[in-house]
Amino acid sequence: MTATRVLYLLASAAPPVLGIGGVIEQAKARGWDVCLGLTPTAAHWLDDQLPALEALTGHPVRSRYKLPGEPDVWPRADVGVVSPATFNTINQWALGITDKFVVGFAAEAIGKGIPLITMPCVNAAYVQHAQFPHSIAALRGMGVTVLYGEGGFVPNEPGQGRPDAYPWHLALDAAASAAASVGGGGDPGRARTPPVGG
Repeated sequence: MTATRVLYLLASAAPPVLGIGGVIEQAKARGWDVCLGLTPTAAHWLDDQLPALEALTGHPVRSRYKLPGEPDVWPRADVGVVSPATFNTINQWALGITDKFVVGFAAEAIGKGIPLITMPCVNAAYVQHAQFPHSIAALRGMGVTVLYGEGGFVPNEPGQGRPDAYPWHLALDAAASAAASVGGGGDPGRARTPPVGG
């Protein structure tokens, strides 16, 4: 299948990120041209896989903002998926704390009208923190599709997570729906929002 849509897959350091190569393969099979962005910790976890991931996507894996004047190395995004999204990533994004490239892209993309999907990966202890439900509500209020709770990620008890059971397919399904709703889901001639270089 020829990829005509560009998916920014932006991942933070939760255990499901260790299987991100398989997710990229699934996305490519669905017709996506995938660009992978990682938080610094996620990039550290995947350090030995980065060359293979770059070969798989055909794009540099990004974990830092580009320097002023540097060219964009990714094509323009059709859809962004922030997943797995840790407690820290969700809260920073909702609060507009953009020291990380992944969060900075996601924050700016809201204003640029790029469809965004996020699926948290947090345990049941973290979600008791008072800020977390406010952050989920804030992101939803900004138009982000948040796959959390029924029909999305359901928190596990601390120490009982199963990375292999993380429902990646829900994020990819939501990305496909978002692409279809904003202009045919794959017309390579349609206008796209310029990339966020940071």
